[in-house]
Amino acid sequence: MEVVNPIIRADMPDPDLLRVGDTFYMVSTTMFYTPGAPILKSKDLCHWEMVSYVFDILEENERYRLENGRNAYGKGQWATSLARYKGRYYACFVSHDSGKTYIFSSEDIEKSGWERAEIGEVFHDMSFLFWEGRCFLVYGNGEIRIVELEPDLSGVRKDGLRRTLFETPKEGMRLRCEGCRALIRNGFIYLFFIDWPADGGRREVVFRSRSLEGPYEFRVLMDDDCGFPGHGVAQGTLVDTEAGDWYAMLFQDRGASGRIPFLMPVRWEEDWPLLGIKREKKEGGFLWRIPECFSVPFAPYPARPLVISDSFRHEENRLALPWQWNHNPIPSCWSFTKRPGWLRLTVARTASGLKDAGNTLTQRTMEPGCSCVVTLDSSGMKEGDYAGLCALQGRFGQVGIAVENGARYLLCIQMGEGGEETEYRQPLENAVVQLRIVFDYRNRIDQASFAFRIPEEEWQTAGKPLDMVFTLDMFVGYRIGIFCYGLQTSGGHADFRDFSVQEL
Repeated sequence: MEVVNPIIRADMPDPDLLRVGDTFYMVSTTMFYTPGAPILKSKDLCHWEMVSYVFDILEENERYRLENGRNAYGKGQWATSLARYKGRYYACFVSHDSGKTYIFSSEDIEKSGWERAEIGEVFHDMSFLFWEGRCFLVYGNGEIRIVELEPDLSGVRKDGLRRTLFETPKEGMRLRCEGCRALIRNGFIYLFFIDWPADGGRREVVFRSRSLEGPYEFRVLMDDDCGFPGHGVAQGTLVDTEAGDWYAMLFQDRGASGRIPFLMPVRWEEDWPLLGIKREKKEGGFLWRIPECFSVPFAPYPARPLVISDSFRHEENRLALPWQWNHNPIPSCWSFTKRPGWLRLTVARTASGLKDAGNTLTQRTMEPGCSCVVTLDSSGMKEGDYAGLCALQGRFGQVGIAVENGARYLLCIQMGEGGEETEYRQPLENAVVQLRIVFDYRNRIDQASFAFRIPEEEWQTAGKPLDMVFTLDMFVGYRIGIFCYGLQTSGGHADFRDFSVQEL
C-alpha cells in the first residue's frame, strides 16, 4: 500500500501511538472541545478512524460552561501520553488552567468515558516511562524532569524519585525541548522532543541513555519543513509493527488548517533511529528527509472518515464521533428527537457573541479544502437570536439568520483585527435557507467564503472571504460549527438538517 503525506489532512496534533497485536491506536489533542482526547484506530498507520474519547467532561465550572465571560480557549487537554501497562490502558495529560495532571485508565480503549485520577501538579508535556519495574513521568520545557508514580499509576509516589534529568540549551533557541515521548529499546532509554533554534525551524531531536541518571547522548533526527519555511515537521512518537518494522508519526503546523500528522519509515543504525528516507550528513548526526509517498506492507484499512456529512435523522440523542462541542454542552438544549429529522439547538442563556455561545457543534475541516452546507429553519427563533454556520477560530466568520425588530436578516459577521464587523446584511422573507462555507487551504490561500440560498434557487455570496489565521488564543485549526445563540433572551431555537461536507 502507498502512503501519501500528510496522512491525515486535518487538525490532529500531539500524536502518541501504541500497538496491540496488528492494531494501532493513537491519541490526539482537542483542548477545550468536548468530549475530549480522541482515540483513533488503524491497521495500516495511514487510514485512521475515531473509536472513543478518553473523557466526556474535563471540568464542570464557569470556564468550561462559557459563563460570566470566562472560557478555556487554548487550554484544557494538552499533549497526551498513551500507554498500555499490565493489560490496562492509560492516558495522561495536563490542563494548565486547572493546575492538574490527569491520569485516565480503561480496560477497553475503544469505549469512551475512562476512569479518572488527578494530581494537583502540572507535569508539562509529560510522557509515561516504564523502567525496571517502576513507573515514571518525564516532563518539562528546557529543564527535563522525572517524577515517579505509584505502582498502580494512581498518583505520585511519596517516597519516589523526583529530580532533574538534564537541561537543554537556552542560548540561540526560540523553543527549548518539550513534547516528550519516551521509548525503551535494546536497553536504551530514548527521550524524543521538539525544539526550535532561533536560526532555523522546528525539528525533532532525541536524547538516549542506558540509565535514568545518564549521561544522555543527543542527536537531531529530523529538520524538514516540507515546503512550509520554519514550520518543521516535529513532535510525535515511534511505533513498531508485528513484523519488527518501525515508523514515526510527527506533526506540522500548517497555518489555518491546524497541526497535521506525517508518517515516515524508521531505520536503526547503532541503536540510533533514522527517520525518513533520504540521508543528509549534518552536524550532530544524520538527517533523513520526509517522503512525500512511500510503501508500507499493509492492506488498506477501511476506516470510517474523520470528517462526515450528517443528515441529523437520528432516533436518539447521540452524536457521531467526529462531532465535538465548543466547551461543555448543555444537554437539555439540543435534540434530534424534538423534531425528528432535524438537529434542534435551543438558546439556554444569552451570549454576547459566537465565542461565548453555548452548544456550538463542530467538526474539523480538511485540506486541501472543503465545502460545508446545512439547511436552517429559523421559525422558532426569537428577537435577538442568531443561528447558522461558522468558521471557528480566534478570527472567526459566521453566516446565518438573525432576528432584529421582528424581521429576519441574512447576516454575515467576521472577526477582524479591530473586532467584529458586519460583512453582509440583507432582509429575508423565507424562514428556511441553505448556508454554505467553503474552506480553501490550497496554495496556502487560507480563506473561507460564505454563501446562502433559498432552497432550489441559486447561491448568493454573503460578504467578502475571511482571511483565516491560526491564532494562539485558541491554538486549534479552523472548524466548521453550527450555532444558535440569543443576544437578548433565552428559549428560542433553530433547526438544522442535511449537513454535508465535500472535499475540494
